[in-house]
Amino acid sequence: MSEFWIYFNIGLRHVLDINAYDHVLFLIALVVPYAFKDWKRVLLLVTLFTLGHTLSLMLSVYGIVYIKANLVEFLIPITILVTALFHLFTAGKSSKNESVSFVAFVTLFFGIIHGLGFSNYFKTILPGAASDKLLPLLEFALGIETAQIIVVLVVLILSYIIQTFFRFSKRDWTLVMSAFVIGVVLPMIISSEIWNR
Repeated sequence: MSEFWIYFNIGLRHVLDINAYDHVLFLIALVVPYAFKDWKRVLLLVTLFTLGHTLSLMLSVYGIVYIKANLVEFLIPITILVTALFHLFTAGKSSKNESVSFVAFVTLFFGIIHGLGFSNYFKTILPGAASDKLLPLLEFALGIETAQIIVVLVVLILSYIIQTFFRFSKRDWTLVMSAFVIGVVLPMIISSEIWNR
C-alpha cells in the first residue's frame, strides 16, 4: 500500500510543482470560461484530457510510441497557447455550445501531448528492473488526476469570487485570464530548445 502512495504522491506533486507550472496553465486556460453550473462540461473536458494523457503515457512507457523530449516540451506550451487564444477570441460569444465538440476533440489531443511529457518524467522515476509498469503507472496517473481536480476546483472557486464579489463579467474574466496565460506561455515557446537546432 505504501508503494501506491509513493507513485500517487509523485503524480500529485508533478502537477502541483511551482517550477513545472505548464500543466496548471493548461488547466487554467481550459476551465476559465466555465462556472460551477457548467460542471458536466468541465468534467467531460478534464476526463477527456486525462484519458488522452493516460493513453499516451502508457503507449510511451511500453515503448509503442516515442517522440523526442524537446519536441514534446515545445508542443506543450503550444497547446496552452492555442487553448488560451481560442477562449480569448470566443469570450462572451453564445456559440460555446456549438463549439463543445471541437473543444472536446482538441482537449483529448492535447491530453495525448501532455501525457508524452509525463512519460519522459515517469520513465526516469520507474526502477529499471520493474517488470510490472502498469500498476505504478496507474498510481502515478491517479495522482495526476487528483491534482487536476484540485487545480480545476481552485480556478472555479476563484472565478466565482471574482465574478460575484468583484463584479467582473464572465467575458472580462475569461479575457483577462486568457491574456495572462498567453503572456506567461509565450516566453516558454520563445525560449524553447527546439529553436537551437
